[in-house]
Amino acid sequence: MQNISSMPKPEILLVADAAAREKGIDKEEVFEAMEVAIQKAGRSRYGSEHDIRVSIDRKTGAITMSRYREVVADDAEIENEVTQLRLSDAKKIQKDIKVGEFIIDVLPPLNLGRTAAQTAKQIIVQKVRDAERNRQFEEYKEKIGTIVNGTVKRVEFGGVILDIGKTEAILRRDEIIPREKFKIGDRVRAYVLDVRRETRGPQIFLSRTCPEFMAKLFTSEVPEIFDGIVEIMGVARDPGSKAKIAVKANDMTIDPVGACVGLRGIRVQAVVTELQGEKIDIVPYSDDKAQYLVAALAPAEVTKVVMDEETGRMEAVVPEEQFSIAIGRRGQNVKLASQLLNVDIDVLTEAQEQERRATENKVRLERFMEALDVDDMIAHLLIAEGFSTVDEIAEVELSELSEIEGFDEDIASEIQKRAKEFVQKRNAEFIKKSKDLGISDELKTIDGLDQDMIIKLAENNIKTLDDLADLASDELIEILGENALTETEANRVIMAAREHWFEDEEK
Repeated sequence: MQNISSMPKPEILLVADAAAREKGIDKEEVFEAMEVAIQKAGRSRYGSEHDIRVSIDRKTGAITMSRYREVVADDAEIENEVTQLRLSDAKKIQKDIKVGEFIIDVLPPLNLGRTAAQTAKQIIVQKVRDAERNRQFEEYKEKIGTIVNGTVKRVEFGGVILDIGKTEAILRRDEIIPREKFKIGDRVRAYVLDVRRETRGPQIFLSRTCPEFMAKLFTSEVPEIFDGIVEIMGVARDPGSKAKIAVKANDMTIDPVGACVGLRGIRVQAVVTELQGEKIDIVPYSDDKAQYLVAALAPAEVTKVVMDEETGRMEAVVPEEQFSIAIGRRGQNVKLASQLLNVDIDVLTEAQEQERRATENKVRLERFMEALDVDDMIAHLLIAEGFSTVDEIAEVELSELSEIEGFDEDIASEIQKRAKEFVQKRNAEFIKKSKDLGISDELKTIDGLDQDMIIKLAENNIKTLDDLADLASDELIEILGENALTETEANRVIMAAREHWFEDEEK
């Protein structure tokens, strides 16, 4: 290694072959590392200000070291006298030279001294190491989303360092199933979450708590999932405790739940064992959201499902004795069902649902009687037809109002006229109050707040998005009144007000 440039021609090729084979990298990368090393040694010999370039013939091993000087126009400003040459001077060396071309001087072979040879060796080692790290990064980047096997090498700061073959991987404390303990030498399976390129080599991050890990375990245990006959539609986990997985069959003759359970439960039990006894509910997926919700809340029995299409929230009504089962320990069952459907789910007993509907109807009844100047019978008829706000009555087709039992065209027309007058008057008052109270335009755009709520907030000095975003859900409910918003609705309103904070952070 001490005299790279004076090696017999075949020898430098043998060195490149050996280094590439030993490190498992491309031989071209070894040659490039050697060229950089010899180039650095050449600059140490002739001066670092020179533009010295080295090339190694890939077939013969011949080393060529050259000095490059760029040709510039005679009237151009010379930025570097060592690496640039005026055209008139360059023509004395090479008559047909042009501006922008280079005068190339071949330098004599370099006999590396001990220090230079050591520097060259370090550069080659570093370049080979960099190439090896790049190869590892590309190799493991392709493994993101798969399961790898490893052996515990170290346990530090609550996390685990695994030897996964050619490199190490990190299983952080928050990615380990609760109460799971590892010792050096243990065999571990984990999901590849991410691979990052860092100076000390690729950092591979693993997980045993993510939903994808459980999905991959089922894929390996259930041939029907692997073959695409059964499809995993969603996974929700409380790691180490309970999980729900939704599946559907693309073949009508296959029972997706039975396929995942296996004969005498052997397939699901294999996954449960790997996940340290995590209880798994296998849920049949349905495109019908209500039916899907009923299956997701099992083992609780659901008697009624109510969907709010505007907010995306769903209500599950259950018998009194089923309420604790539907909620689950520490709210676990309903929480997992919410994650599985990706919607907020409120669980109510039949008595609670009846009481809530009665309260809502009472509020609507009073609102309709006051706004439309009608008696309670007409207000009841409007509520029975599904109208919940005066705005809906003002905007609906007149023919729909006329079809209500007990209404004729004259009554319907008069009711709609009163509704439009009320809405017009209310909007005008809202604009005036908004200006007087100094309500920001952004606050008026938040979904889930009507004009009365916005005025009430402003009267309590909540006039901007930031004011609203600073509130807790119980504070918002207290300001608006007990029956104005549920806790879930209040949280949604507050999170909508906070969205601009996250957007500002991203910017």
